[in-house]
Amino acid sequence: MAAILQHFDQHPDLLHVALIVCNNPEAGVIDIARDRHIPLLLLSREDIRQNDWIAGVAAYRPDLIVLAGYLRKIPEQLVRQFENRIINIHPALLPAYGGKGMYGMKVHQSVIAAGEKESGITIHYVNEHYDEGNIILQARCRIDSNDTPEQLAEKIHHLEHFYFPRAIEFLLQNHRP
Repeated sequence: MAAILQHFDQHPDLLHVALIVCNNPEAGVIDIARDRHIPLLLLSREDIRQNDWIAGVAAYRPDLIVLAGYLRKIPEQLVRQFENRIINIHPALLPAYGGKGMYGMKVHQSVIAAGEKESGITIHYVNEHYDEGNIILQARCRIDSNDTPEQLAEKIHHLEHFYFPRAIEFLLQNHRP
């Protein structure tokens, strides 16, 4: 989220973050929301299960919903309401190494264990299935024979911080409803 906001600090006419939704009370994005005076909706497990929060998000009438570190499945009701307006970033080249339970270091460990020569990121639309929405962009990085999962994670973070804000910018400029 910090990389996205920093990118759009240079393009303030393109992005207005109306709301940050978070399900982790210890997430760094909470400080970002406070420091930047962005409304925050902190969801409990019960909130997520009840789906009562969806109407609150919809009330903001977002052009685009960006998932940045949100690891829960998005409710079908929200996916239907904002079809092709919810995007996610995945730390691998989908369709490989995606699906339920495949996030963060688990992905990098699996990629290294499989002996892959490259990895990357996938920015995709969110649908009702984990990591199966239409792909918007993929960016690749080489995996060296001595790379550890931690080293691969660092390479992936560089790709994420560079490409995700630019993909958001492109979508906002070219695909407004």
